Amino acid sequence: MSEALIEAVGLAKSFRLPVSGQRTVRDAALGFLRPRPEEELRVLQDVSFAVHEGEAVGVMGRNGSGKSTLLRTICGIYRPDRGRVVVRVPMTPILELGTGWSPELDAVDNILLVGTVMGLPLREVEAAVPEILDFAGLSRFARLPLKRYSSGMAARLAYSVAFAAVQGVLVLDEIFAVGDAEFRARCEERYRALRMRGQTVLLVSHDPRTILDFCDRALLLEGGRIVLDDRPAAVVDAYLALLAGETVAEAAP
Repeated sequence: MSEALIEAVGLAKSFRLPVSGQRTVRDAALGFLRPRPEEELRVLQDVSFAVHEGEAVGVMGRNGSGKSTLLRTICGIYRPDRGRVVVRVPMTPILELGTGWSPELDAVDNILLVGTVMGLPLREVEAAVPEILDFAGLSRFARLPLKRYSSGMAARLAYSVAFAAVQGVLVLDEIFAVGDAEFRARCEERYRALRMRGQTVLLVSHDPRTILDFCDRALLLEGGRIVLDDRPAAVVDAYLALLAGETVAEAAP
């Protein structure tokens, strides 16, 4: 097998959270003198896997299992507490919609700004502007400042730019949960075209159909650990069994 494009080895990530509980008036008054108690929330624990060229790898798991934290750690947004990530190609993440965008600029200027930040030559981005706006269904609003966009409009624009600027590994967080049915259909069509060209993909989804239709391998996260790395059908069955209250051992083939 060829060298992995992404390797995660022993990843661990925790966050410090304030301890919840009733505070007295005295506690509040003295709060500036004493730090509020915190507890450690372990989100990822000893996570190891690899993604090879041409693979589409899905990630499933219940809410709070660490899926989005894993993607953000792989993309370098979070630094792991332990372990390491090796990425051998550029990444095209679609994670937090709107990150890096300027609300004061209109759609065209934002496309030029974000497209070049994502690594495309300015001339190439300029040529792609009409297609990006058309794909997002926003041609009429090309000169409207982004701060006037609804969250749905901004999401469609972000996805459209990312799909036009794909390099290396495409990283998606609930890609087919954005926009109306027509836009989701366009995203699915574009995704299929990228896969036909051998695009490598790492995606998170709660939707069994997305994992079954768009991945050739999948991971199941539970409690911040990978409990299953297998065919999409096996991982979907295990995920549905977890939702039904079964254990991983009962769910796994």
